[in-house]
Amino acid sequence: MTRQFHINGKTIETNEQGFLCNLEDWSEQFAEALAREDGVDLHVDHWELIWYFRDYYNENQVNPTMHTMVTTLGKSKGKEFHNQKGYEKHIYCLFPRDPVHELCKLSGLPMPQPDD
Repeated sequence: MTRQFHINGKTIETNEQGFLCNLEDWSEQFAEALAREDGVDLHVDHWELIWYFRDYYNENQVNPTMHTMVTTLGKSKGKEFHNQKGYEKHIYCLFPRDPVHELCKLSGLPMPQPDD
């Protein structure tokens, strides 16, 4: 079963979990619509993570893991995020259910595999 979003006059389909059927259909407007439907208000910190995920995927052709995200981004953020556990806690505050899963979905990336 697919879900449909109508964005800028175009119908965009996702699987039942919200992952794009066609990765090329991603746009910021799609991410906003999906986030709204999932009850997430996107702010600057959310967008930084979404763009990090998209850039990482474009460079590596794989989804980033929580470990990769925390070690890479945590060091580039302010001093308060140099502590990896502290930064991971911040990420879970932004995406309480499953940060990697949610970020892949909002970033228009493939569904992460169980070992990602």
